[in-house]
Amino acid sequence: MTLAIIGGTGLTTLEGLEITRREVVRTPFGEPSGPVIHGVLQGREVMFLARHGYAHTIPPHQINYRANIWAMRHLGVRKLIAVAAVGGISEEMEPARLAFPDQIIDYTYGRRHTFFEQDLTDVVHIDFTYPYDQALRDVLIAAAEEADLGAVPWGTYGATQGPRLETAAEVRRLARDGCHLVGMTGMPEAALAREAGLAYATCAVVANWAAGTGGRTVTMDEIEANLVQGMGRVRTLLARVVPRL
Repeated sequence: MTLAIIGGTGLTTLEGLEITRREVVRTPFGEPSGPVIHGVLQGREVMFLARHGYAHTIPPHQINYRANIWAMRHLGVRKLIAVAAVGGISEEMEPARLAFPDQIIDYTYGRRHTFFEQDLTDVVHIDFTYPYDQALRDVLIAAAEEADLGAVPWGTYGATQGPRLETAAEVRRLARDGCHLVGMTGMPEAALAREAGLAYATCAVVANWAAGTGGRTVTMDEIEANLVQGMGRVRTLLARVVPRL
């Protein structure tokens, strides 16, 4: 099955990818974040798309998630790994660590979150009990264990609106709700992937402790330093994951 990787903050290029071509995809839902890059990674054909654009100029609430996922499906993608920078809430989710969430709570608003809006012959309801594909998660978890990356193989991702970071009170609410991670791009991407029939899983990269955790504030210098380390772990992970798929 064709594999694609969507890169988030800190992953606008995919190191080691031998690019064969770039493809501009027109969709019924507008323009994707940029051209889809086709290439070869670890001897396998993969596609890559930078979620925020290749110059990292598209904020989380303005990403055209529908166009991105439609483009993936249109190009024959069946397995989709989403890399996303997040904040850590629970003590296990320390900066620079990788995590593979198994649940998500959606706190976003105003985003176009479904393909099923117009010209329907029936109302469509997808099963979203388990929002991430377990078989794909298993591959990610096994590869991380093999590489001794110290990744957390579980977690609930709280998807917030952005682009601002959260208040300390909001993070306390997320913790009470059972969230272990907080990010801004997890929804509606995961739900749209399910609607499109894609096997979808997230590799979350903890960029910082969430606001107020342990009395901390958040600085961009801290985020950038942790992402350098975390994305190095992502590259190690993908080098082991891609051949397995």
